[in-house]
Amino acid sequence: MMSKNKNNTPEYEGITAFQKGQASRLFKKVVDEDQILIVNKQNKPQTVIISYDRYLRLKKDGIEL
Repeated sequence: MMSKNKNNTPEYEGITAFQKGQASRLFKKVVDEDQILIVNKQNKPQTVIISYDRYLRLKKDGIEL
């Protein structure tokens, strides 16, 4: 696994990448780089994807999700 960079700047990706079979690559990047990924549909943010580790850290810090 790559080192975690604790990147808090979200990356943006269109839903089209998921429709074209890129989900596995995108999920791997989110986990390996501890990335925040915002998925847009029709140029509007729809979903935020974070790693499970980041989710657990947020919950531990008392962040309501």
